[in-house]
Amino acid sequence: MRKKIQGRSLFHRKKSKAPKLLSYTLALIGFVVTIYAAIFLWPVVPSYSNAQNDLAYKVKIAPQSGLASISEQLKEQGLILSSLPFQISARALFVGSKLKPGTYLLPKGASLGKVLLQIARGDRVRESIAIIPGMTIWQVRNLIDSHPALIHQTKGISSKALLQALKLNYSSDEGIFYPDTYVFDPDEIDINIYQRASQAMQRQLDLAWQQRSPGLPLNSPYDLLILSSIIEKETGKSSDRDLIAAVFVNRLNKGMMLQTDPTVIYGIGPRFDGNLRKADLRKDSPYNTYMRKGLPPTPIAMPSKESLLSATHPAQSKALYFVAKGDGSSHFSDTLNEHESAVDRYQRKLMPKSD
Repeated sequence: MRKKIQGRSLFHRKKSKAPKLLSYTLALIGFVVTIYAAIFLWPVVPSYSNAQNDLAYKVKIAPQSGLASISEQLKEQGLILSSLPFQISARALFVGSKLKPGTYLLPKGASLGKVLLQIARGDRVRESIAIIPGMTIWQVRNLIDSHPALIHQTKGISSKALLQALKLNYSSDEGIFYPDTYVFDPDEIDINIYQRASQAMQRQLDLAWQQRSPGLPLNSPYDLLILSSIIEKETGKSSDRDLIAAVFVNRLNKGMMLQTDPTVIYGIGPRFDGNLRKADLRKDSPYNTYMRKGLPPTPIAMPSKESLLSATHPAQSKALYFVAKGDGSSHFSDTLNEHESAVDRYQRKLMPKSD
């Protein structure tokens, strides 16, 4: 009889734990729901704007910042938050190690949760700058110097100083920056753009040089860069690029002068007024390829990848001359007589005489 009573007592004791476990579970769920509700309902972004976009609030997070540092940076920039809740919330959302540096436009009155998720996604403000094929170094320098989102550390320094800052051993900073669009964070230092562009050009130049056709009249990758820049400036229509390369390669192989206007224009410099005169062609300079054989001493522009490849794989052609046809394309000739007829037709606008 006593054993039965004890059995019942044990049975009733085990059964009484169930309501307590349920209550604990419900309490825990309620606590978690409260925490997440607070994270996504607690506004931390001011209701006013400090940016050009009137609907947003601008903040910036420095590179290599930890959770505590990020919370302090955001607090100093006007967000309503404390370090501990910020860190707890970031870990609760599993983004503690995913927060990315950069400049962010946060919605006015946004919650802490929304802010954390946006920063974790890296949904930040980005700027860009485009180096166009055929640009000269002074055009690139002006482009970068005038970009309002860059910190200008190189503005006004000499070409030699720029090359030293980039740790590059070139005689000139012309032609060494690869034409492309470079995306960056606001307030990035301008030397980073030069660094990325020069490294990109070096990669493309090395690859083109390694894959070059045999027998080219080029002694170094720098010669390739120079020739590619001339091809870039002479190409009006991309389909002519390989033939233009063939003309210059053929001339170099025969020891002929390149006789290309863009090198003379480059020698004149930024003061060139758009009108190339006969006097300019008769004035000797290292860039006057009407008076000096071989390549000029430096590139004359930033060549594209296509021009690098054309210089290393020119068309199979005996052409030694070409003349602009007026529609962007060129007419190619193997002999001087053929060339003179083409010049009459396309430049002098003279019809060929009939027999």
